[in-house]
Amino acid sequence: RSLVVVHFWAPWAPQCAQMNEVMAALAKEHTQVTFVKLEAEAVPEVSEKYGISSVPTFLFFKNSQKIDRLDGAHAPELTKKVQRHASSSSVSAGSNDSAKEDLNVRLKKLINAAPCMLFMKGSPKEPRCGFSRQMVEILNKHGISFSSFDIFSDEEVRQGLKTYSNWPTYPQLYVAGELIGGLDIVKELEASGELDSVCPKAQKLEDRLKTLINKAPVMLFMKGSKQMAKCGFSRQIVEIINNTGVDYETFDILEDEEVRQGLKTYSNWPTYPQLYVKGELVGGLDIIKELKESGELLPILKGEN
Repeated sequence: RSLVVVHFWAPWAPQCAQMNEVMAALAKEHTQVTFVKLEAEAVPEVSEKYGISSVPTFLFFKNSQKIDRLDGAHAPELTKKVQRHASSSSVSAGSNDSAKEDLNVRLKKLINAAPCMLFMKGSPKEPRCGFSRQMVEILNKHGISFSSFDIFSDEEVRQGLKTYSNWPTYPQLYVAGELIGGLDIVKELEASGELDSVCPKAQKLEDRLKTLINKAPVMLFMKGSKQMAKCGFSRQIVEIINNTGVDYETFDILEDEEVRQGLKTYSNWPTYPQLYVKGELVGGLDIIKELKESGELLPILKGEN
């Protein structure tokens, strides 16, 4: 019944080593919690099962059920989550009110996490009930831009949102923080032609990719950020560009699956990182290394070539 925290890590990532130290300190403080380290690349089938696409990632389990997750090296957030989940197994009656208040704050944040938020069973790619699947199909058909939350991933949210919204079933659709309703209401809005005016439209992917590529004269699409690369190739390319002294912006493809997959097709380049100068693809790590060795990299980054 106790809490188990699993750290998916990689030996090449310095941020994982830092988070291991944080975990060791938390283990001393919370002796009733079990902390486990798993090398993500050594157990690919486990990493795939739990959707581990970057390190560090932390999964929280209670009674053999996954109850929460944390992506990235966020020591304060990890500490907060461990404290919350460890104490929730032994909540005293006196702290019920503050726990309820904390949950309401969390629910409000989730509801407002995107202009259009769908609370559903499963994910848009893999809905886990017929109603959720139908809702996703309607939103996609109308080109509506939405984010989603899998209520199976968090029992506290699943139960708490029913009370918070006074709506007993799922899926639930929110726009600008306000509850629109469930599948029946969305079907009615679709039939009356009101759905398109109620929900925000998605920007076409191609237009979005063009905007991102041209966001800065030098744009690097990578795993992680220039401050914290999340794969060896991305880390190497960041080091090379940093040494040129040229200003550049980065986009973390691990944060946006649509961009991650779409850019491969758009640029006809199957891997990451990808470097663009003035909206034109220069290439990946191998090409950047060749340009560096030939002395052509700096003029290209400055837009002189």
